Amino acid sequence: MFVYFDKSKQQKPVKIWLEDISQVDEGCLQQVINLSNLPFIYKWPALMPDCHEGYGMPIGGVIATDGVIIPNAVGVDIGCGICYVQTDVPVEVMQIDTEGQGKLIQAIIGQILRTVPTGFDHHKKKRQCTVLDQAKDRFPREHLVPELVPELDSGYYQVGTLGGGNHFIEIQEDEDGLTGLMVHSGSRNFGYKVCNYFNKIAKELNAKWKSPVPASYDLAYLPVDSKEGQQYISWMQLAQDFARENRSQIMDQVQEIFCNYLSKYGGIQDIKFDEPINCHHNYASFEQHYGKEVWVHRKGAIRAKNGEMGVIPGAMGSYSYIVEGLGNPESFHSCSHGAGRVYSRKKAKKSFSVQEVMEDLNQLGVALGKRKKSDVAEECRMVYKDIDFVLSQQLDLVRPVKRLKTLGVVKG
Repeated sequence: MFVYFDKSKQQKPVKIWLEDISQVDEGCLQQVINLSNLPFIYKWPALMPDCHEGYGMPIGGVIATDGVIIPNAVGVDIGCGICYVQTDVPVEVMQIDTEGQGKLIQAIIGQILRTVPTGFDHHKKKRQCTVLDQAKDRFPREHLVPELVPELDSGYYQVGTLGGGNHFIEIQEDEDGLTGLMVHSGSRNFGYKVCNYFNKIAKELNAKWKSPVPASYDLAYLPVDSKEGQQYISWMQLAQDFARENRSQIMDQVQEIFCNYLSKYGGIQDIKFDEPINCHHNYASFEQHYGKEVWVHRKGAIRAKNGEMGVIPGAMGSYSYIVEGLGNPESFHSCSHGAGRVYSRKKAKKSFSVQEVMEDLNQLGVALGKRKKSDVAEECRMVYKDIDFVLSQQLDLVRPVKRLKTLGVVKG
């Protein structure tokens, strides 16, 4: 970690978990300088080693704010995160031949793709969702924003769906040769609508107040003691809980498919599933740091309190890590949420062909489940930072517990 502080440009220093400033892209650096000049920033902004330019705030950025909350510092996919479940199934079983569906790993990946809606697809019928069932009861009456209430009904069709972009379902191998299951998804269109609604309100109010925060920063804020701030907090927390239940429902579907196929083709009836690790990496939380209660915004970062378990995924075909937090106060008890992009989606597609990516996955022995292959380069491992390098830069934030290798992946 090093400290970046150009007093001619910044009000506060920035703490960066990399080797030097050359490893921070220009857009990301400008955004974190903007963050350092916000009048309500507490202590310093922090950049995790997977940082790169985002919308308003860098991905891999962490800030603590005093008295305000910033919708765009949480982002549109509120509560996006990872759910991981370890099994006791040896990976050798994944290579069993099935009846016309290839290896067992390919058959399972194919069935997951057919079962779990991906991309913009939703379920055709409403699904049970405990979070949405309880939504109206948990809100004070004044927090039921009329423009967002219809999204509660829409959410019943979205829960248990994967989405697109960098979201995935993976079957993985741990260092003991056992199989693990991982889901990366968030709050879907529900969280998107919540963020956009309140970011628009914040922009309007900031213009009315003649806010000291330049509109060009795209970091409009809401005072937490205002009606609008309290409304956003309620809806953000609802979206976080929705995202967690979304991942849990996907994991339930994956486990059911996993059990059915292992029973049918492997003769395995009893499978042990460990307790899930289910953690957000796009959210804001009211926490105490350095003796003060503040709103910690993690946009592409997970909480890493002392002893807390988390997941840092790599790119498909690469490695992921289960980690244990060390509770480092300088990062506000945070660490990276993944490997971090080095190529934009547009540049990725220009730089790597579909054939190159498919050949790379084939050479690695990775089974891919994806309906549309034309954009597969956007998420290939070559457009991300090396996950082992990223992990090496934050050994004062987390302790690696388990390394996981991709066996099969479903992408939107």
